[in-house]
Amino acid sequence: MSLVTTIYTALFYFATAILLVGVARKIYIYASTPAPLKIPTTPAPTTRSGVVYRMLKEVILFESLFKSNKWIWLFGWTFHMAMWAVLARHLRYFMEPVAGLITLIQPIGIYAGFGMLLGLGGLFARRIFVERIRYISAPSDYLMLLLIIGIAATGLLMKFVEHTDVIAVKAFTLGLVYFDIQPMPEDPILMVHLASVAFLMIIFPISKLLHAPGVFFSPTRNQADNPREQRHLSPWAAELEKN
Repeated sequence: MSLVTTIYTALFYFATAILLVGVARKIYIYASTPAPLKIPTTPAPTTRSGVVYRMLKEVILFESLFKSNKWIWLFGWTFHMAMWAVLARHLRYFMEPVAGLITLIQPIGIYAGFGMLLGLGGLFARRIFVERIRYISAPSDYLMLLLIIGIAATGLLMKFVEHTDVIAVKAFTLGLVYFDIQPMPEDPILMVHLASVAFLMIIFPISKLLHAPGVFFSPTRNQADNPREQRHLSPWAAELEKN
């Protein structure tokens, strides 16, 4: 086994452990943090089924962003939907045989990479040209966007410009899944692509990208607007009331 294969194998196992443990820890913190007040953003649904419907519209259609700013919504929604298509396409590298649905997604996933770049370009421009966004933007916000742009760009380069041995890549990724390590192709673009993905996995649990699971725990979104019908009492407040 080559040195490159050894390094990338260790890197991906480390990155996966950090990602899983870090995200699980954050979800636990979100879930256990008390919400002492009834604070859904109005107009809000008054039933739990209405809350579920509202959340679905938020995470799939980005409803609140659409109402707030149409051009930012266009770039943000394009990026996220294209990213999901690309991720779904990449599932073929982690399964054998490949599921029928994943096979059907392949043509969409190929060109969704361009949608990712288009959306990311718009979000990057938003950080620069929208004054109120520029004011609150930290260097890490720009670096995060550049990192994801680099991942999308190197992926497209391998598809349309400098092809890599995808069969060998799949053998390597399947080897990671089944703990049967196989040689990794040492193409420079592939190495940059995979290193960028691993770095993104490592920093994900400590970055603003945690809005992905965090939106489900936002009391302004996941609470029903029923303070008259049902008293809201957080667990710690209920204990105090008993005493």
